[in-house]
Amino acid sequence: MSKNTVTVIDNRNGNSYEFNILDASIGPSVVDISTFYKNTGMFTYDEGYTSTASCKSDITYIDGETGKLMYRGYDISYMANKKTFLDTAFLLLNGDLPTQEELDNFTLEMKKRSFVHEAVKKLFDAFPDRAHPMAILSAGVSALATLYFKHLDINTSEEFREMSNRIVAKIPTLAAFSYRYSKGLPIIYPDLNRGFTENFLYMMRAYPHQHIELRDVEIKALDTIFTLHADHEQNASTTAVRNLASTMAHPYAAISAGIGALWGKSHGGANESVIRQLEMIGSVDKVDEYIARAKDKNDPFRLMGFGHRVYKNFDPRATILKDIRDDLMGELNISGKLIEVANKIEHIALNDEYFVSRGLYPNIDFYSGLILQALKIPKEMFAVIFVIGRTPGWIAQWNELQQQKNIKIARPRQLYNGPTERTPK
Repeated sequence: MSKNTVTVIDNRNGNSYEFNILDASIGPSVVDISTFYKNTGMFTYDEGYTSTASCKSDITYIDGETGKLMYRGYDISYMANKKTFLDTAFLLLNGDLPTQEELDNFTLEMKKRSFVHEAVKKLFDAFPDRAHPMAILSAGVSALATLYFKHLDINTSEEFREMSNRIVAKIPTLAAFSYRYSKGLPIIYPDLNRGFTENFLYMMRAYPHQHIELRDVEIKALDTIFTLHADHEQNASTTAVRNLASTMAHPYAAISAGIGALWGKSHGGANESVIRQLEMIGSVDKVDEYIARAKDKNDPFRLMGFGHRVYKNFDPRATILKDIRDDLMGELNISGKLIEVANKIEHIALNDEYFVSRGLYPNIDFYSGLILQALKIPKEMFAVIFVIGRTPGWIAQWNELQQQKNIKIARPRQLYNGPTERTPK
């Protein structure tokens, strides 16, 4: 066996097969098994894709063992603490951080493109009262594909820039509209005098002819959450976007699919589940009882917001949000039973051998839910907030796939366990 290949031996017949090893610029190498079926007549089996690299990418890097996350080579702590969400969006979409002039132009374009076609509002009128904002948002994004059908065929970098900037700018407006419609509240249009994140909070909270003050600490907290959610390698929703992209579907249809995948309570809905669980626990006196249940392997109860599929150490995004949560609670003088419950659970999890030995540290969902609640964001909007942050990453991933010379439609195979051919009766 050479150092750049892996040999697979079939013990049934003694046949051996060699497969090339592809080295990453950083992180684990991969075994190229693209010809595995052709050479061996077998498929590989990897339930949940836990050991499978589905693509090549130069957008986001994660080291789950050390708790590291980078966008285009920039550490997440630098992006969250020193840059804004629009810096991050520009970086993901264009490959480099913007100059001040580029950032100014990008910010201005985001403002101008933030308005949505009035026809989309008619679509919202068709939804029943109390429809979930994620369902409305997904439909709204799909509707954009009918308004900007030319984006189905993108051949130049300028066309990509127009498409990507348009959807990043309009998502917060659609998100805010989705919430207002679900509550029967009057629609608030974007304010061109406000920044990207401030504008979203404004559209969520304001009423016609009413002056509204938004505190800098609130805007910064939400902007950081957007930044921390901007991309996260090949997660479920990003994979959904890439799978649709491989079919040559409209990019906004791909984003709508990503929204659907993100809605799941095991993905983008996890921080909402955290808050609902804290509400269920109810008081500090009951924390020990639920901790004991979490440790009992025969009890189906699981603590939400702890541990991560990729991070076996502390989630670096959670580290950043913990500091923001503490600052936010102090500056806004926020207290309450949920925070007391969360603090006790957090203290136990960070010091109890059961959690520490299993790497069950608080993750981003544990902290983001508490922060969003402090920002007066309703629980049903938590996943929507995730969508706003993740859209630049989805679009960057969509474009990266489109740049491949030979695009293959995503088509996994299966291990069939059904009946063999039956004789008709």
